[in-house]
Formats: sequence, structure tokens, C-alpha cells
Amino acid sequence: MITAEPVTHICLDAQGVAWIDDTNVKVIDVAVDKLAHRCSAEEIREQYPRLTLSQVYAALAYYHDHRESFDAQIQKDLREVDALRETAGEPPKADQVRALKRRA
Repeated sequence: MITAEPVTHICLDAQGVAWIDDTNVKVIDVAVDKLAHRCSAEEIREQYPRLTLSQVYAALAYYHDHRESFDAQIQKDLREVDALRETAGEPPKADQVRALKRRA
């Protein structure tokens, strides 16, 4: 029997962040597209034209294998975004934009 070396398409950087090999795409980015937008692997592939379908599936598999830690990171990131929004407040022209929308 001949055995093949497994192809993972995933590597970890020095900080432990999972990346798709030879790309600038993080596994978490692919996972968020799948979760937030309910994209299929084929649709994700269209959004990242330099990825192969195999790389997309590898990223999704890696996400599912490490789901708890990815989901915790996604929740942490969402809390940080909410905190930044609260700190930043409304953009200076937000009231003007809302007034224009009401007139339309």
C-alpha cells in the first residue's frame, strides 16, 4: 500500500494565528465569511480568487477542528468592535445624513 503525505494548506505563524499556506488570508476570515454571510465554499472561493477550492475547504475543516477557540476569538473581536463604536460615538455628519434620508 502506498500512503500519501497529508496536505493541510494551513500554517501557524509565530503568534499561533492560522493562515492558508502561501497566502495573506487567515483561516478566521474564511470562517467569518461562512458564519456571517452563510457563504458556500464556492462563494468564498469567488471572494478570494487566489485561493483554490481545496484551500477553502482546508480552512473550513481547520475552523471546525478548532471551533471553540475560533468562536471565542470571534466573540472577543465583536466585543472590541462594540467598545470602539461606543468610544468613537456618532460620526460628525450622521445627523445630517439621517435628516436627508427622512426628506427623501
